[in-house]
Amino acid sequence: MEILNSLNEKQREAASHDKGPILVIAGAGTGKTRVLTHRIAYLIESGKAMPWEILAITFTNKAADEMKERISRLIEYSVDKMWIGTFHSICVRILRRYIDRIGYDKNFTIYDTDDQRILIRDCIKEMELDPKSYNCNSIKAFISNEKNSRNTPDNYIKDNYSNFINRNKGEIYALYEKKLKVSNALDFDDLIVKTLKLLETNDDVLELYQERFKYILVDEYQDTNNVQYNLIKVLGKKKNEDSNVFVVGDEDQSIYGWRGADISNILNFEKDFKGAKTVKLEKNYRSTDVILNAANGVIKNNFQRKG
Repeated sequence: MEILNSLNEKQREAASHDKGPILVIAGAGTGKTRVLTHRIAYLIESGKAMPWEILAITFTNKAADEMKERISRLIEYSVDKMWIGTFHSICVRILRRYIDRIGYDKNFTIYDTDDQRILIRDCIKEMELDPKSYNCNSIKAFISNEKNSRNTPDNYIKDNYSNFINRNKGEIYALYEKKLKVSNALDFDDLIVKTLKLLETNDDVLELYQERFKYILVDEYQDTNNVQYNLIKVLGKKKNEDSNVFVVGDEDQSIYGWRGADISNILNFEKDFKGAKTVKLEKNYRSTDVILNAANGVIKNNFQRKG
């Protein structure tokens, strides 16, 4: 098809992949976003999927907007009705429709960073703890990490009961969660965690979205954390069918370990999604040979990589 004519051989191989899971290893400057957007256009133009049957996820609003803009230049369909967005924005769309299944009203409030800090300070004050010993930003990071590890306050308190400081952190976490629920509010981490809980506990909702999304595409897959990975896995693994999950990433560009990104998600993709195909984009369009040779000289020392 004409849509694929501007791609090189490996890019075209990835973009035109038919059925089953596929991992695209794409270094910086190799055209990974180009491949992803051309694949979406190809799926629609070839009749393999309608626009609303494609789910495309990335990490920032800027990247999502760029993706929409590129696709709109390739096809005549309106991108506004397509499911293209960040993990958080996609989850909000699902929760607005079904969050009552897990005990919340559909008009829930989303707390931003400032709201979270205010709530944590209230918890510390209510528990009569020293705010110097329990730093608000540190507690916020702690709660985020526990949520993305899917560790409940009760479990954390039980595991750390003999440690006075950690036990108090767990109690702050518990009170924070209680206050969020009373306010019918979610923080940013909840958006993904609660969506995963919703899908895992409501088979009819899960099957609805599994049927809707015939093709799932994920950009920057190396930066997914545990809960994001599980969301993709739950949505993408249909009963007795191939998982049409298309992920693009580069294990050498994983920089978000501090916020829970798990490099094993990309390294173990072929194990987690049976029969997965791997395509490597190795032609660089951005840098000179001198820069690439220097970069590769450093990168080759990384322990966890496909190469």
